[in-house]
Amino acid sequence: MTVYHADINEAQADLALLAPGPGITPFDRIAWLRLMAQECLAPARAVIAVAQDGDAIAALPLVLHRTGYAALGNWYSFIARPLGTDPALLTAIMRSLNPVGALSFAPLPEREAVLLRDAARRAGWVAQLRHADHNHVLRTAGADFATWWAKRPGLLRETVRRKSRKGAVTIRIATTFDDADWDAYEAIYASSWKPAESSPQLLRRFARDEGAAGRLRLGLAHVDGTPVAAQFWTVEDGTAFIHKLAHDPAATAHSPGTLLSHALFAMAFDQDRVALIDFGTGDDGYKRDWMDEVRPRYRLDAVWPGNPRRWPALARLLARAILRPDALARPETCT
Repeated sequence: MTVYHADINEAQADLALLAPGPGITPFDRIAWLRLMAQECLAPARAVIAVAQDGDAIAALPLVLHRTGYAALGNWYSFIARPLGTDPALLTAIMRSLNPVGALSFAPLPEREAVLLRDAARRAGWVAQLRHADHNHVLRTAGADFATWWAKRPGLLRETVRRKSRKGAVTIRIATTFDDADWDAYEAIYASSWKPAESSPQLLRRFARDEGAAGRLRLGLAHVDGTPVAAQFWTVEDGTAFIHKLAHDPAATAHSPGTLLSHALFAMAFDQDRVALIDFGTGDDGYKRDWMDEVRPRYRLDAVWPGNPRRWPALARLLARAILRPDALARPETCT
């Protein structure tokens, strides 16, 4: 077995686990991880911890902070997770982190949360999972948009009917990247109720790359020729990812954001024919009108007891474990 830590800028771009393909999300791809490291995480060290045994391979994207290791991601990432499921390889990766002695990793999907927690414990870490966030999703189940839309809340459907009939809002969905479109998105976002973007260049670079790959869906709504709402989606491997949405509060009376969502959902159902629409993390109330399922996301906190510098953190983790039992105490129930 070989275990090594590759700097994110030196890791092989064609490493199969980190390349586009079935089961790989945008947040697993090495291109995303490099963007994250370059635009959001400097000067922290970003690495890919890799374990390989013959043809079997596992990888764990990480960033090393002063306080220890964390997931190579942030609020832009819908998920962070290990790639590869071999327990022995994941255990070997966790052993390779022992000298640092601390790990906080989120947002983990349930299956990978259990895998990484159990690997940490086999490697000698004290590890606990806790609930970290919510992920709203919609499974299309092969339905067409009209069938699905007929089952949405009545108030939502009536809003779309009334505002569409007035004709004040025009909508365009771009599938190729254009700087002028992105400038419009940024202007709308800046005028919205949302906090300022911390890393706007990351999103622009990501959108440009997604446009070149044919995965971009950038929706813009206009009133009297002025952009007033924007949504940034991508489509990949049968899933539509809703990354960002914003509208100008001055145009709220026209419901441009709702009309834009209606158009993008219709495209996802009837043109892209996705199996899943993923609204990312966060438990915003408006998501419930559009989504049918909420999935938990978890944080793994782990401390290596052999590092005396981490004993205060170990004491805190043990105390929390007594007060709040592990969020996933029975891994056999995980699917």
